[in-house]
Amino acid sequence: MGETESTVRFVHAIQESGRVLPSSSRWNSIEIDFGLHPKSHPYDSIPSAYSKSVEFNLVITDKKKFKRFIFVSVILVFMILTAVLLSKFLAPKHTDNRHSKNFARVVNQALMFFDAQKSGPLPMNNTVKFRGDSGMKDGEWGDIHVNLLGGFYDSGNNIKFGLPTAYTVTLLSWSVIEYHKKYEAMGELDHIKDIIKWGSDYLLKTFVPSSNSSHPTTIYSQVGSTSNATRAITDITCWQRPEDMTYARPVSTCTNFASDLAGETAAALASASLVFKEEKAYSVELIQVAEEVYAFANDTKNQGMYTSTNDCGAQARNYYNSSGYLDELVWGGTWLFFATGNISYLEDARETFKAAVEKQEAMDKGVFYWNNKLPASAVLLTRLLYLHDPGNPYKETLQHSSNMTDLLMCSYLSLDQNFKMTPGGLILLRPLSAAPLQFAATAAFLSKLYNDYLDILQNYGKTCGAESFSLQMLQDFSSSQVEYILGNNPMKMSYVVGFGDHFPRQVHHRSASIPTDEHYSCAQGERWLQSQDPNPNVLTGAMVAGPSNDDKFTDKRDLPQYTEPTISGNAGLVAALVALHDYPPNPSSSNDINGGIDPRGIFANIHLVPSGDSAP
Repeated sequence: MGETESTVRFVHAIQESGRVLPSSSRWNSIEIDFGLHPKSHPYDSIPSAYSKSVEFNLVITDKKKFKRFIFVSVILVFMILTAVLLSKFLAPKHTDNRHSKNFARVVNQALMFFDAQKSGPLPMNNTVKFRGDSGMKDGEWGDIHVNLLGGFYDSGNNIKFGLPTAYTVTLLSWSVIEYHKKYEAMGELDHIKDIIKWGSDYLLKTFVPSSNSSHPTTIYSQVGSTSNATRAITDITCWQRPEDMTYARPVSTCTNFASDLAGETAAALASASLVFKEEKAYSVELIQVAEEVYAFANDTKNQGMYTSTNDCGAQARNYYNSSGYLDELVWGGTWLFFATGNISYLEDARETFKAAVEKQEAMDKGVFYWNNKLPASAVLLTRLLYLHDPGNPYKETLQHSSNMTDLLMCSYLSLDQNFKMTPGGLILLRPLSAAPLQFAATAAFLSKLYNDYLDILQNYGKTCGAESFSLQMLQDFSSSQVEYILGNNPMKMSYVVGFGDHFPRQVHHRSASIPTDEHYSCAQGERWLQSQDPNPNVLTGAMVAGPSNDDKFTDKRDLPQYTEPTISGNAGLVAALVALHDYPPNPSSSNDINGGIDPRGIFANIHLVPSGDSAP
């Protein structure tokens, strides 16, 4: 096959595309050599898109009736035009935001929640005015003297957990890598990059490589305490604004058995490096540390779950208890492959993927959240297969990922009856767990993202067993979950604070529930926890935990299973919102056929073709 364009050296075909695609190596071009590409149709067999011309001989037999016909036709046309113009100019100016696909305003609000969760010295331009500097001694604990300023408070408490922070950075980075055009069109690109950098800067501080035998490689997994075994004041027992904290802030330390935490941290830093690829020095630093953290995670001597050891994750067991680490190794290896182009990371992901699937807990199957990255890894590897297939020996794993993704979409659409819906239409991915909205949000993101991948391939439907689904079905499912969150539910409640007229007023959140007029001690803060009044500070953009399985919601500050927001939950919301946002605002004014998604940018660092190869 001769070269027709200097930029395309190999081509291949996969069933999902139904056409020839650029290939990253000669492995895939064997499909062309053996005639396995999609069969072309003879030109004559393709139905014409145009009707054939036919001659008619028209004779007017009654001129009076003909003139009457012309007159009535003109009147009808005039009436139709008048109706169209009136509907355009006299339409209500206030439309229902819940059903609009222009999500720019709610994206801005959802991002503001992360500004409200920032710890450390805040920038002068921080968007949340009831917050101030806090946690200014974080990292000083007993014999530990490190700089752990910054990062995010996880939820309504004042603890900084490493695992959900890293997950949040990874998910937000992924959304920017895919949809940076949409963020830019909304005027939010700089805002979300600032949020990601706030998180990645902190994660860089939490990893300290070994300097000598007496100082082993260390990951700091948590700042703040959940345990009051010694009857000391903790971030859980004390209802107090972080600005007012005076109690000790313990630091949890991991020197081994933290593959899950390290794998997610590597994924966060690697994905963030792609977000900041134009800031060369910072991007390189992120990649270098990501590789070091991943090496620690992948070292067989260290492999284990961070919550299995007391010093590392004991404090997190009741909040972010890990059920495994293999999914994080796949996740971290995949993102490092995209960030570096180093094929060894893809090889690691390939070797671990099958074992991760087999070890996955039944309750987590099909659920993408801070504890399970396999559904997202399957979608990400399917993207690689469809749009930049590396060929053998990765074909089997990537095809397995593709099959998993199709089954995942069928499960979301209830085609296989794996998951049920509430009467109001919210998918119940973990029906025995509280906070259902975080799971629905990530399902909305993955389904819309997969919709966009298939749209790039011009593939408008897939199958899973005897069932099939269309792109419109994926779009409708994704929209339905986000619209439920924004108020299209039996409670008519927007579960995003500040959006719409009816939203939670007693959010379980220390900063939002206590006035900023003076310092309040732990004892004084307790009365604000028990107060029946609305929060004095509006926690704009926070997605609360959500309703019960029968769509009921109780707006009570002391019921966190309904009213507590988290950074990991909001990350899924932001990703889903930007994926669904109409791009551009006026589609007819743009030549962008991909609807705001960047199909190739994620592959910028991948160069799999050896320099000595030549085109076949």
